[in-house]
Amino acid sequence: MNTLLAIPSCLPGGLDAAMGMHFGHCDIYTLVEIEDGKVKSVSTHDNPPHAQGGCLAPVQMLAGLGVKTLLAGGMGFRPLMAFHQVGIEVFYAGGLPTVGDGVAAFLEGKLPAFTENYTCHGGAH
Repeated sequence: MNTLLAIPSCLPGGLDAAMGMHFGHCDIYTLVEIEDGKVKSVSTHDNPPHAQGGCLAPVQMLAGLGVKTLLAGGMGFRPLMAFHQVGIEVFYAGGLPTVGDGVAAFLEGKLPAFTENYTCHGGAH
């Protein structure tokens, strides 16, 4: 299985970085290429400027980069639906301290699908 994961991160990004708990308000995205169940490469990509209701810009940017999976601790319903529309699977990784912890949990199959139950409403995170 080859896939490109995106994980909202605090600066400077990377596997040791703290997770950015709300995808649209994170400092940076850590991109992790997974090949045959192992981390093949790690890079970062800046988050586009985020304004209230502007969560769709990061969705489009991540889709354009070829991201297939997002690990997140929080997001609104609208961007969750947008991720589904562009074919990006979203998994709930709330409460995990680092990007590396999130990736390990994903690879071990321990993360649940991010459903409407996990969404935040009206900017309340």
